[in-house]
Amino acid sequence: MKIYRDLAQINQPLLRPFVTIGNFDGVHLGHQILFSEVVSRAYKDKGTSVVITFDPHPLQVMRPEIGIKLISNEQQKEELIEMAGIDVLIIIPFSKEFAATPAATFVDEILLKTIGVEHLVVGYDYAMGRGREGNIDFLKNQGKEKGFPVTVVEPFHVDDMLASSSKVRALVTDGKMRYVKNLLGRYYQIRGEVKRGKQRGGPLVGFPTANLAISPEDLCPKHGVYVTQVIYDGKCYGGVLNIGYNPTFGGDQLVAETHIFDFKEDIYGKPIKINLLRHLRGERKFSGPEELSAQISKDVEEAKQVLADAEKEIILSCEERYNH
Repeated sequence: MKIYRDLAQINQPLLRPFVTIGNFDGVHLGHQILFSEVVSRAYKDKGTSVVITFDPHPLQVMRPEIGIKLISNEQQKEELIEMAGIDVLIIIPFSKEFAATPAATFVDEILLKTIGVEHLVVGYDYAMGRGREGNIDFLKNQGKEKGFPVTVVEPFHVDDMLASSSKVRALVTDGKMRYVKNLLGRYYQIRGEVKRGKQRGGPLVGFPTANLAISPEDLCPKHGVYVTQVIYDGKCYGGVLNIGYNPTFGGDQLVAETHIFDFKEDIYGKPIKINLLRHLRGERKFSGPEELSAQISKDVEEAKQVLADAEKEIILSCEERYNH
């Protein structure tokens, strides 16, 4: 996938570009349907599949008081868009000056002149330009007037839930990871470098942990204990994760501490990815290390059962797929 991080990097219009535009925070199933539509149409007409997105998220610029938390960082978003089969990703730097661009100027100068749009695919609620004046009716009229078809993709629901970034954020905040997976089509993931913690997990409690600091800008799941899959160096391990302030030891910093099953490597400073499968319980303050250790033993036992059931589910789904 070719990535342009500024419109000035595009020297000439692309080859028959089939384009979709949006923030695509989280790249949930609704976004993936948009990408599939673009990819299939581009493939059929020997064109180029193109995604246009923005960085930072427009709400971080226009409504900073909201304090929007992103489901996925830019690196993860790029990875997921590439996995969808997109040929070209265009990341437009977003600013208040750019937000003042009239919708007609966006169409003329960016979509037509710079990119050379052949076909535009948008979600049912998309709007562009100053004050979101470039709504669906506007885009359809522009397409008719200026010679590019506009396809509108309808909303996508899973079990009566609308696949939307705001819904995913709400579910993550509530710790409802099974529902999150249904809307994302994958497990919710946090990632980062392993930090050196207080060194209490192994010596005091008997369960060594890999610690990740959680940035205030990150979407933080509900505090408590989770069943996890930990991805390190291309391999996947089971684990249990506690997100919170470690009240048993009087902690005051928000951290994510993961005990990785059957793992003894030194990974300080190394990048890991953590998939959150299930919220087991809320964070609690225990009387001391012994009581905490006993509870973690129970958490580990329950987590291993959840992981075993998840593995069975994958095997069964594969068998069902190949038996039809």
